Amino acid sequence: MQSLAFDSEDLGATEAFLNDAYTQMQIGNDSPRGVRTRIRRDVLGTVSLDRLDLGFDMAYDAEPLNKVCLVTVHSGAIEEDYSGAGRDTFTPGDSGLLTPHDLPFSGVVRSARYDITMFDPELLDRLATTADPADPVRLSGHRAVSQAANRQLTAVITHLQRVATDPATADSPLLAATGADYLAATVLATMPTTAVTDAAAADRRDAHPETVRRAVAYLESHLHEDVTITEVAAAAFVTPRALQLAFRRHLGTTPLRYLRRLRLAGAHDDLRAAVAGDGRTVATIAHRWGFAHPGRFAIAYRHHYGRPPSEVLYA
Repeated sequence: MQSLAFDSEDLGATEAFLNDAYTQMQIGNDSPRGVRTRIRRDVLGTVSLDRLDLGFDMAYDAEPLNKVCLVTVHSGAIEEDYSGAGRDTFTPGDSGLLTPHDLPFSGVVRSARYDITMFDPELLDRLATTADPADPVRLSGHRAVSQAANRQLTAVITHLQRVATDPATADSPLLAATGADYLAATVLATMPTTAVTDAAAADRRDAHPETVRRAVAYLESHLHEDVTITEVAAAAFVTPRALQLAFRRHLGTTPLRYLRRLRLAGAHDDLRAAVAGDGRTVATIAHRWGFAHPGRFAIAYRHHYGRPPSEVLYA
C-alpha cells in the first residue's frame, strides 16, 4: 500500500506539488479567497486514487498526463475545456473523463471536493480490442453513456478507494491486479470507447468447444496470477472477441467470470481444509483467492454453495 498527502495554503507550493504528482502545469487563484489545498493519494497496483479538496477557484493549464484520468465531483464544480468540444462542467454526482491521456488540458476547479482516478491507457487493451488490433482502445467521449452507468462508475471507484486504504487487502498483488481489471472493465462498460464488441465471421468460426477447452486449461494453471483476456485468447489461439463468444455460446458466461468461479472453488477447498489454530479465516482465504471484500465473497459463496463460508470453516 502506498500513499501520499499534501496540505498547504501556499499557491506556489501547491503548483510545485501538482507538477510533481501529475504533470507540468501552471495554476492560478481565480477567486478572492485564499488558497487551501488538501490532497491524499492511495495506490492500488497500477491505479492511483486521489482525493482532493480545493478551497479556492484554481485555474489550470497542463501538459498531457499520459494516463486515463477519471474525475468524480462531490462538491463544487470542475469546468474542463475539451479540444473540439468546448467547455463542459462536472457538478456533484458526475463521474467521467477529465482529459484525454495524450492531450494538454485546461479549465477551472471551482472550490471543489473531488476524486481523480488514474491508470495507464494500456489497461483497457488487456480486456478489449479495436476493429484493427494494432490500434489501442481509447475513450471516445468524456461522459458516461447513461445516468445508470455514471452511478456504476462512481460506485466502483468508491469501492476501490476502500480496498486501497485497507492494509489487509492493499498489499496483495492478486487483489491489486483484480481491482485494476475491475476498473478497466467498468470503464469499458460505462464510457464510450473505440472497443469492438461485435464478433466478426472469423471470430464466430473460432468460437468452438476446443477454444473453450484451451482457455479453461490456461485459466486453471494461472489461478493466482494476473490474467488478462488477451493472454487467455493468445493461449487459445483466437482473438479476444472469439474467446468471449465461445464462453457465452458454450458455458453461458465470460472468461473472467469463469475465472472468478474457479477462484471461488479454490477458496471452497481452502475452507474445507482449514483446521482450528492454523490461522486461516474467511477473510484471509478470500484475500488469497483475489476477493477484496469478505462480505461480497460470503454472498457469492453462499449463492454458489448454499451456505455461508463461516459454516464451512473448521466444520
